[in-house]
Amino acid sequence: MENIFTKDSDIENIDIESSIKSSYLDYSMSVIIGRALPDARDGLKPVHRRILYAMNDLGVGSRSAYKKSARIVGDVIGKYHPHGDTAVYDALVRMAQDFSMRYPSVDGQGNFGSIDGDGAAAMRYTEARMTILAEELLRDIEKDTVDFIPNYDDSMSEPDVLPARVPNLLLNGSSGIAVGMATNIPPHSLNELIDGLLYLIDNKNASLEEIMQFIKGPDFPTGGIIFGKKGIIEAYRTGRGRVKVRAKTHIEKRANKDIIVIDELPYQTNKARLIEQIAELAKEKQIEGIAEVRDESDREGIRVVIELKRDAMSEIVLNNLFKSTTMESTFGVIMLAIHNKEPKVFSLIELLNLFLNHRKTVIIRRTIYELQKARARAHILEGLKIALDNIDEVIALIKNSPDNPTAKNLLMQKFGLSELQSNAILDMKLGRLTGLEREKIDNELRELLAEIERLDQILKSETLLENLIKDELKEIRSKFDVPRITQIEDDYDDIDIEDLIPNENMVVTITHRGYIKRVPSKQYEKQKRGGKGKVAVTTYDDDFIESFFTANTHDTLMFVTDRGQLYWLKVYKIPEGSRTAKGKAVVNLINLQADEKIMAIIPTTDFDESKSLCFFTKNGIVKRTNLSEYQNIRSVGVKAINLDENDELVTAIIVARDESETQEQNYEENLENEMLEPNEELENVSGKMLFAVTKKGMCIKFPLAKVREIGRVSRGVTAIKFKEKDDEVVGAVVIENDAQEILSVSAKGIGKRTDAGEYRLQSRGGKGVICMKLTAKTKDLIGIVIVDESMDLMALTSSGKMIRVDMQSIRKAGRNTSGVIVVNVENDEVVSIAKCPKEEDEELDAETNMDLNLE
Repeated sequence: MENIFTKDSDIENIDIESSIKSSYLDYSMSVIIGRALPDARDGLKPVHRRILYAMNDLGVGSRSAYKKSARIVGDVIGKYHPHGDTAVYDALVRMAQDFSMRYPSVDGQGNFGSIDGDGAAAMRYTEARMTILAEELLRDIEKDTVDFIPNYDDSMSEPDVLPARVPNLLLNGSSGIAVGMATNIPPHSLNELIDGLLYLIDNKNASLEEIMQFIKGPDFPTGGIIFGKKGIIEAYRTGRGRVKVRAKTHIEKRANKDIIVIDELPYQTNKARLIEQIAELAKEKQIEGIAEVRDESDREGIRVVIELKRDAMSEIVLNNLFKSTTMESTFGVIMLAIHNKEPKVFSLIELLNLFLNHRKTVIIRRTIYELQKARARAHILEGLKIALDNIDEVIALIKNSPDNPTAKNLLMQKFGLSELQSNAILDMKLGRLTGLEREKIDNELRELLAEIERLDQILKSETLLENLIKDELKEIRSKFDVPRITQIEDDYDDIDIEDLIPNENMVVTITHRGYIKRVPSKQYEKQKRGGKGKVAVTTYDDDFIESFFTANTHDTLMFVTDRGQLYWLKVYKIPEGSRTAKGKAVVNLINLQADEKIMAIIPTTDFDESKSLCFFTKNGIVKRTNLSEYQNIRSVGVKAINLDENDELVTAIIVARDESETQEQNYEENLENEMLEPNEELENVSGKMLFAVTKKGMCIKFPLAKVREIGRVSRGVTAIKFKEKDDEVVGAVVIENDAQEILSVSAKGIGKRTDAGEYRLQSRGGKGVICMKLTAKTKDLIGIVIVDESMDLMALTSSGKMIRVDMQSIRKAGRNTSGVIVVNVENDEVVSIAKCPKEEDEELDAETNMDLNLE
């Protein structure tokens, strides 16, 4: 046997790395160009284009009878697409699904699958034909409007692109994964696309903002709601973006419970899997409050019913469903398409211009084709007219000619006719010699000459060409006048919603069970000192109001929890309720963890670096951190303070830094303070002071400068030491100067105003001095505020009553005294106090203060 590896053998040495690289590049380009990505002009991948062209060859139009899908698939794979029948049939099926295509290009008869993920029936059972839209994609293909290329075996030709009278790439979108790249283009509304194209024709330098006045955003076949325009704008500007889509729902009331009904789903969401997902989450208690899930969908549309338990709040359950299921999904836009045999990411305006340029090319080629046809026909008619004008001579010449070639040559010589004209005369029937037929020829020639002039003007005039494009687009719009399905709603991140909301003063309340609401402060009427107040909120039997405060609608609320986490929320995002409403669960507004409890709520108008946030805990710890560290809060919150075991946050206060204060001075003074005796009095200290009180009536006043700003996750330092074991801090304020007055209130509604100067200044960490003389009639001290006679005092009782009191009506008293009745609580107790603005145009009746004999 001959050795094939001898020196004389024809063996070529090939570098395996180069060979693999070359082969893989060839394969990659084949996938990119010939399989996975759509053409930017007609929006079709090769398989879709071949299916439509094969159906056109078979004559399966929108008005013809349906034809077996197997016959169509056979023609496609036999003539144009050398791949498996499954791939072709899957593409055909998707083109017929109204939940996959915004405007289907195939009209299917039989089982073509469902939104539940059910597969289509076998191709031998289903039938199909083209839709009217598909015919518009193929319109004028016979008029040399596009280039044709050889098929896979060079036995036939197929179109390289379709004429496409509609912007199909944006109309129906496309998705595909190639080698090293992918495309995911959303579908759009045809009416909006045509309006945008018409505007772009008239305004060639139109901006994206102008175009988006017409093209609002994607329009998915399954409807749904798009939240936010930022992702749409980014996708249209750069070709890449993320669009958040939610299911469309509504709430129905039945008996004593709510029912959530899903009407529309996000694009490409499997309904059956979604129902299974919801049922599984409800079974595992990951989403509370769901009693039953059932599918009531029919031919009329989608209807998924989620029955809730009696005590479940539909808003909370719905938000959890959006967060945990495919009821909310993100559509990642990648507007990648093929142009000039190269893949490229396009912006919206680039794709619109590409379509318009494609239509110009198609119309120019069509016009040239029609012009050539018209000139050829006119040439024939001119010959016929010459023959009719000289009919006797023509008949005599033909009669005396021995054969057709001789007659043709004689006609050409005698009358100056062309070969085509001579042949037409020889083929003319005798019946056309009548007067009526002669008139028809004259009329047809006259019309042809006018048509030739029109076509010639189109080729010479850019304006006429653009007007023709506009007329065709308007014709398409009138033929497919379908309204938008998908709603587009503005997100809080997209618009400055504060411009739409009046800046009003609100009373914000939060209960022990975490229900929050805001009510305009004007709903609480001012009463005389000692009044009984009004019900501020209706609570559940096992619930009670835990805190309240006043803030403007444009303010930011910072929520600090028992775990030391801080969240923030705009006041206007809190649902407004009536004076007696229960409110909404705060977990519906901020992302609290399980069993996490809000301990302090701080309103602020900004996050200026000149301000700091001071925290006071129950165990007497104080911590100060620059406010700017809390301005960029994630949805899961940030760590605000490290709390000791068994310690809780009491309050947090916004403090503006003293003009003379610097970071270095804070640090040095803090070191000096550590060497002072805790109860040592300070002299010649200027600037702001911190003032904290305990429930046993003790207080301490020390300089703000003695508490330096530290990191966000630090623990803090000692503010006050307790004389009694069961004592704890119940309130704190910032004192600007000793001329200010401090208003103290006890649990039994006893209060007093005292000059800040009566409380001596001490070092931080002392045991403090008496703030209020407490007795059995006063009970414990519950809080303090700085007196502002332009403000009213709002007191809240444990039963949910609120009373507004004019601070001017409260008598001043010394440090070691009890005070006067501020709130008549009878068998109730005051649990919280706060300041609120005075009501306009309302005067308080004069009343003599009632002193208490508390000896």
